[in-house]
This record gives sequence, C-alpha cells and structure tokens, in this order.
Amino acid sequence: MKTKILKISTLLIVTSTLTGCEYAEYVESKAKKINNYERVALTLSKENRKLQADISKLEFEIQSLKSRNAYLELKLEEKNKKTQRTIASVAPVLPKNNEVKFDVYKWTPEQMLSTAEKEFEQKNFEKSAQFFHSMAHNYKNHKLINDKFYFQAGVAAYESGKHDDWTIYHMTKLIENYPTSQFYRGAKLWMAMTHLKQGHKEKFFNTVEEFRKKYKNTKEWDILKGHYEEIVQKYKQN
Repeated sequence: MKTKILKISTLLIVTSTLTGCEYAEYVESKAKKINNYERVALTLSKENRKLQADISKLEFEIQSLKSRNAYLELKLEEKNKKTQRTIASVAPVLPKNNEVKFDVYKWTPEQMLSTAEKEFEQKNFEKSAQFFHSMAHNYKNHKLINDKFYFQAGVAAYESGKHDDWTIYHMTKLIENYPTSQFYRGAKLWMAMTHLKQGHKEKFFNTVEEFRKKYKNTKEWDILKGHYEEIVQKYKQN
C-alpha cells in the first residue's frame, strides 16, 4: 500500500513540474510504451498458443506411434506364438497306409516304443517312423520320450524318404530340450541334411558354417564337408 502511494505521489510530482506541452508529450510517450507492451504481450500470447498447439500435435503423434508400436508388438507376439505352436505341435495326421491304427489298438507307450525300435533295427523305417511319431503325438509328456527317442524318430522319418517335417520336428525338440545330449551334433547333422534335401541351401550352409567353427574335428563335420564341397563345385560350374 505504501509503495502504491509512493508511486502515485511520484507521478503527481512529475506531472506537476511539467508544462502543458511537456505533459502531453509525457503522456504520449507513456501511451506508446503501454501500446508496445501490449503488442509484445499479444505477440508472446500468439506464440505461446502456437507452441501449445505444436506440443499438443507432437503429443498426439507420439501417442499414435506408441499405439502403433504396441499394435505391431502384439501382432509380432501372435505371429511368434503361432510359429512356436506350429513347431511345437506334432501333426496327428498319419499317411494313408497307417500302420499304427492307434484309435483301434490303443497301444501303450511301452508297446509303441518297442515296435518303433524293432522296426528301426530291421530298417523298416516307414513303420518305425509312424510308431515314433504317433507316440510323440499321443504320449508327448511320457518319461520314455527322451533325447534318444527324438533322435531315432528323426532318423527313421528321414530314412523313410517321406516325412521331412517329422525329421525337423523331432530333431528340433532334441536340440532345444537336450543341448548336452550325445545326440546333439547328430541332430544338427540330420536337420542340415533334411534342409539340403528340401533345397533350403541357406539353412544347410548355416549349419555347415557352425560345424566348421565349432566341431571341425568330428565325424559329423566330415559328412557335411563332403556335401558342402560338392555344392560349391556345382555353383562354380554354373
């Protein structure tokens, strides 16, 4: 309050000492300053509103990008789950010459494994592959299903000449679930041979490169190396 009174007193003293002309100039000067302040304030206000609009626009764009990113992550997750389900699930459909007929005989796991191994030893790979595969489908969590089971099942499927997808399935299960298994390198070898058979040369070469770096002094590498060199020669000729 004292400050306000002091300002008013000061203004009165100043105006009382001015002539009429000087007073008019003084008022005009003050008016110009006030008008200038108002223009600056108006300009700042407009700029502030523009900045606020730009900020709101950016916030909207950021939110849109977040929403799109979340959507894409969801779609990717769904695709990965679908792929995993495709790989993890055993195709229950057996060939037309179904030698298992599980729905009819209701084999026990022990009976199925015994038959699969017996037919494998006798090199009846089609029947062996069917019994192995059917057991993996009907008794997927049974204790008899282990790394040796998956390896024999994959080899039988490959040697049958008809079930490359079964070979990939069984060898993949072995590699994923038994990384320290004695059959681990063998599973990679049979998968590589299956990829080569299917014409998937890039997947085959990837496995060859892994063996060249990690398992060069193994019998699996000796087998893969021969096929690798043969393919390289074909490429050179073409």
